[in-house]
Amino acid sequence: MRAIKLSAVVLTAIVVGAASASAQAEVSRAVSGGGVMIPGWMGRIDAGEAKNGAVLENAKLTKEGNDMHVVTGPALVYWNPSNTASGNYMVSATFKEPQYMNLNSHPHPYGIMIAGNDLGTENQTYLYCAAYGSGNFIVRGMGPAPFQMNGRGAAAPSVNKAAAKGEAVSQAITMSVMGDKVECAINGAVVWSADKASLLGPGKLKSLDGTYGIRSGHNTEVMVSGLSVMKH
Repeated sequence: MRAIKLSAVVLTAIVVGAASASAQAEVSRAVSGGGVMIPGWMGRIDAGEAKNGAVLENAKLTKEGNDMHVVTGPALVYWNPSNTASGNYMVSATFKEPQYMNLNSHPHPYGIMIAGNDLGTENQTYLYCAAYGSGNFIVRGMGPAPFQMNGRGAAAPSVNKAAAKGEAVSQAITMSVMGDKVECAINGAVVWSADKASLLGPGKLKSLDGTYGIRSGHNTEVMVSGLSVMKH
């Protein structure tokens, strides 16, 4: 009996370990016919992706009606240099994953980027809040190296969960800079808040004024609608 129990424990460890290794080993795929297809828009892939040989053309940004269609490829940010915000402002957009996890083996996030400075260079800094179709979200800064604001991510009741793999799921995301606070709200509820001072300084953001745009993790497909800024 003891031998059977030990075998079960070992088997469980092997299965869990294999699943974890599979998730970690997922690499960015190259999207066919990639590139930035919307006039005025630009993009930059993460430094780690570039070190692994990925290029911006391994992802695709296109316009479909009034929406933007993002398919990755490497994790990246997209922006239009004319989209800037300063002082007190709110940036909002709705993100729809048409088929949850259709390009990946585990959930990857997508969301809004704000406070972009020196974008397109090795010294770029920005902050993003992104949702997963699993019900989690992540807030992270680039200064230019990544710095975590809610660890590796966390669950929040307001973040929508896909019914199953291949099903659609949508997230309405807003990032706001008001007074001495920075907040992220998903589907109408604030999921994260921080003092401005905690985001600024060496290794963090240069400023909370700057360019806003889109952040998407690797191997994701998402439709983005209503990207806009409201200044106060």
